[in-house]
Amino acid sequence: MNADAVKMLQGRYCNSLTDYSRFVTREVFIGDVPMGGSNPIRIQSMTTTDTMDTLGTVEQTIRMVDAGCEYVRITAPSIKEANNLAEIKKQLRQRGYTVPLVADIHFTPNAAEVAARIVEKVRVNPGNYADKKKFDQIDYTDAQYRGELERIFQKFTPLVNICKEYGTAMRIGTNHGSLSDRIMSRYGDTPQGMVESAMEFIRMCETLGYYSLVVSMKSSNPQVMVQAYRLLVQTMVAEGMNYPLHLGVTEAGDGEDGRIKSAVGIGTLLEDGLGDTVRVSLTEEPEAEAPVAIALVNRYLKRTQESRIKNQETESNISSPLESAGVNLHNPYEYKKRDTYEANAFIGGHMVPRVVVDLSQANLKDAAVMNAAGYLYSPLLDKYNMAEQSVDFVYLGDSLPSFNLPGNLKQLYNYATWLKLTDKTLCHPLFTLQEFIADDANRTSALNLVRITHADLDLEAFGLLPMDKSLVFVLETNQLHGMADQRAFFLKLEGFGLDVPVIVKRSYEFERQESRDKNQEEIPLTTNLQLYAATDLGALLVDGFGDGIWIDAPQVETSVITSTAFGILQATRSRISKTEYISCPSCGRTLFDLMVTTQMIRSRTSHLKGLKIGIMGCIVNGPGEMADADYGYVGSGTDKVTLYRGKEAVKKNISSANALDELIGIIQGDGNWIEPA
Repeated sequence: MNADAVKMLQGRYCNSLTDYSRFVTREVFIGDVPMGGSNPIRIQSMTTTDTMDTLGTVEQTIRMVDAGCEYVRITAPSIKEANNLAEIKKQLRQRGYTVPLVADIHFTPNAAEVAARIVEKVRVNPGNYADKKKFDQIDYTDAQYRGELERIFQKFTPLVNICKEYGTAMRIGTNHGSLSDRIMSRYGDTPQGMVESAMEFIRMCETLGYYSLVVSMKSSNPQVMVQAYRLLVQTMVAEGMNYPLHLGVTEAGDGEDGRIKSAVGIGTLLEDGLGDTVRVSLTEEPEAEAPVAIALVNRYLKRTQESRIKNQETESNISSPLESAGVNLHNPYEYKKRDTYEANAFIGGHMVPRVVVDLSQANLKDAAVMNAAGYLYSPLLDKYNMAEQSVDFVYLGDSLPSFNLPGNLKQLYNYATWLKLTDKTLCHPLFTLQEFIADDANRTSALNLVRITHADLDLEAFGLLPMDKSLVFVLETNQLHGMADQRAFFLKLEGFGLDVPVIVKRSYEFERQESRDKNQEEIPLTTNLQLYAATDLGALLVDGFGDGIWIDAPQVETSVITSTAFGILQATRSRISKTEYISCPSCGRTLFDLMVTTQMIRSRTSHLKGLKIGIMGCIVNGPGEMADADYGYVGSGTDKVTLYRGKEAVKKNISSANALDELIGIIQGDGNWIEPA
């Protein structure tokens, strides 16, 4: 580990790695709805209407507020739209809606200066506010770099002074895909570059005596997003700052993918007590975003009630020297998969994480039950076809199927039942810790799975475990703050120096969630599962912890559990099983119907496993925001689209009627196209 990494690890990005404790930030007033400090985590979203459509924007804002939004953001790409914010605000107030408004600014300082006199908060992107983003590869000398900062300071100062005069708050909103050429030249496309991009503007604000700031570090890659926020907090703390955090995964997409991807990023940070306001970016109507954000945030109400709020100077709650040793070995600012041995040439090591589903309560007299696990049974041919998302293990407990299972599928049985099997081919025992220690004569030489908890590591029995290469842990928890409990297990294993593969298991039983507004609809169980499991398992996977996942949710259909498990692995970049769409949530700048276009592109490309396709409504959210996409479809004018290969525009301003065919032609020309089955 280099000296800079060691220095970073001496700082902290949260109060505790093993207990829930909300990180206390500066209180900032957004109109009369403050965030930070001891205030609730606030919910927000962004309009998708044309800002010059006053009535449409007002009515959409009202729907968003009724859905639970506490702040509403509206794009102001030019002075014209910025001025119209006054009329939008006036009509909202006339209808009795006092929601604070946020002006979204990108390239136009003059629009920001107008908006700051009207709305309660302005959002500026340091990557393109008075800075340059031309994808130029320029090397800056120290003198040139300082000169650019001074130029930006002069252009930024008027906005800061207006905000001070009018009591307007500001969000410094860094986006991974829109870092300036100046930042890219020195830091590259990295979390560190994202942090420094924001810190430069924060330092300018503090130089001018302005502190009503909120900060964000958004990326379409949850792993990058998590690392950037952690590094931001560590950097702020080192400089004596604690500004509130706006959390969001940008361009998350729609449906299941958008919810899972958002939860991996946002939920991971919420688990560590970070975050003062949340926006879930979905390629759906904006009023659909607030209920998802509320479901994510409400999960922490009980934890907050049961936990004493600690500030950044509180001592970490690491419970043992060995666990502390694991913390010192783990770098939370860089991804590194935990080193494990490869058990039975199937799990651990360099293998992708494995998926387990529970079929122990299913109808094991009908082979069609395997469809939900990704093995499509044909009664006519009496054979199975594997889907793109077919699980690796099925847990059958004490039940025996009356049909032949797929020939490559591993089965898990409770130890006592496994002992009685006459044919143990592809069948593996699941032991309790006590069973595994007590009966060494009947262990298999292939795979022995042992159920274990964090607390078990302190038992005398744990020291009696034979550590051979057949052992795999199935890690369970019943703790309220289960992710931290399971993370503490991994940290302690690091301290012990143990390289046993671990399947992370989480069990869920859903009750009615307390809503902020009794009139809001209850969120579906399917969505709850997606959000909770993506948070709990995703938070471990983005740090490289876990060689497999097992989601247990008796109230939810097995097919949904299977899809959720693979969706989590996809969102954490742990195992790719389908096409990934980096799709912006639409806004007033969007130049085509983003939801319809996204579904159209998905319908013809969803079979291209492993490809990442960016679908962006305008050039602002274009080549930068889809930073790591393989191909891009970007609005460049009315009914005009520009197509990208990576960050290179390969076909400009073509008709939207032909754009999808042209995109497919580019993919075919690159040799990345396969015909759908």
